[in-house]
Amino acid sequence: MPDLFATAGLDASAPRPLADRLRPGTLAEVVGQDHLTGPDGALTRLLRGRTFGSLVFWGPPGTGKTTVARLLAHETDLHFEQISAIFSGVPDLRKVFEAARKRRATGQGTLLFVDEIHRFNRAQLDAFLPVMEDGTVTLVGATTENPSFELNAALLSRARVLLFRALDDGAIAKLIARAEDLTGQALPLTEEARGVLVRMADGDGRAALTLCEEVWRSAKPDEILDAEVLQTLVQRRAPNYDKAQEGHYNLISALHKTVRGSDPDAALYYLCRMLDGGEDRLFIARRLVRMAVEDIGLADPQALVITTAAKDAFDFLGSPEGELALAQAVIYLACAPKSNAAYEAYKAATRIAKEHGSLPPPRTILNGSTKLMKRLGYGEGYRYDHDEPEAFSGQDYWPERLGRQHLYAPTDRGMESRYRDRLAHWEQLRRERREEG
Repeated sequence: MPDLFATAGLDASAPRPLADRLRPGTLAEVVGQDHLTGPDGALTRLLRGRTFGSLVFWGPPGTGKTTVARLLAHETDLHFEQISAIFSGVPDLRKVFEAARKRRATGQGTLLFVDEIHRFNRAQLDAFLPVMEDGTVTLVGATTENPSFELNAALLSRARVLLFRALDDGAIAKLIARAEDLTGQALPLTEEARGVLVRMADGDGRAALTLCEEVWRSAKPDEILDAEVLQTLVQRRAPNYDKAQEGHYNLISALHKTVRGSDPDAALYYLCRMLDGGEDRLFIARRLVRMAVEDIGLADPQALVITTAAKDAFDFLGSPEGELALAQAVIYLACAPKSNAAYEAYKAATRIAKEHGSLPPPRTILNGSTKLMKRLGYGEGYRYDHDEPEAFSGQDYWPERLGRQHLYAPTDRGMESRYRDRLAHWEQLRRERREEG
């Protein structure tokens, strides 16, 4: 039922947040997402045909996901319907879907915007599949979490994921300039304080405009606020870690290299810098797993177990308790013996596989499943290693055209020394088997 006061225009004088008053009216007015809404952006290309499939918008808060969804509905003449996964359940979805079906029967399509879509459970997400497939709704889901982990594969296979980026300083400055034009007053800030305010927003356009409102409310007539007074007034410190840009890459690089350099103290420091800056904890967990397999490898195979367990522990406990599991994993990795022998062997094997193409394995180690294959020599002469002395036959398993290659060169560090000794023993046995004919 329409709001009678809105219909009469009485809501026009009601107070509205600055972010709502500055909401773009066209895709061209959206700032900070040129890769999506610019002249050659992904969404701009889709809209040239005035149709598009279901989408998932993934990005930090305040980057324009809701606004862009509204504009898409406007550009394509779709009815815009918005729900939040926080407050909606399956009964609410059924009502929305039924209304969309009735609309469709009259020739009107529906763009269903689902905020915080990652909050739905698997059964709720499955409810979207039939209405997405038959075109009852065009789904646009918004999430701040990685869709690969938070949304099920069936839904992702029916939707295209578009990444919204945190607004850079230039985009935030453009928003502030628009706010000044709309209100007709300049922000009463020194240049330094203006830069601090931009950093306080931390890539969030809505937060930047809210900060502007706080400044205008707090400043006395003719007062110009410096950076120190600004931070006192708004009770927010400027982050010096930009988790979407250079600071993000600098600190993860520092963490990785201090782990590789076996400095647990420095590694803990950089971990806490990232945690304090709001870095995605699962991003850190994934990098710890990478460190375990790249820099420690078989010198301590337990490192992979520890890091994957730390990821699971964080998933189970959440923040802040789960962060201690990440800290424990960082200390373990930094103190573990280091080897990149497995990593280097993998790269060498990948290079050889790409350079030499589809070389057939020796027929000796292929299964002769049919009479024809047996006649061709499949499996002929194969020796079952468990029946051989020391469970080692010394057969040649490499493609004939390639010849035997040596890729894995274990070090003498940690447990990897055992593999080195074992490989040396097998090589000696292989030579003896050859000499025996």
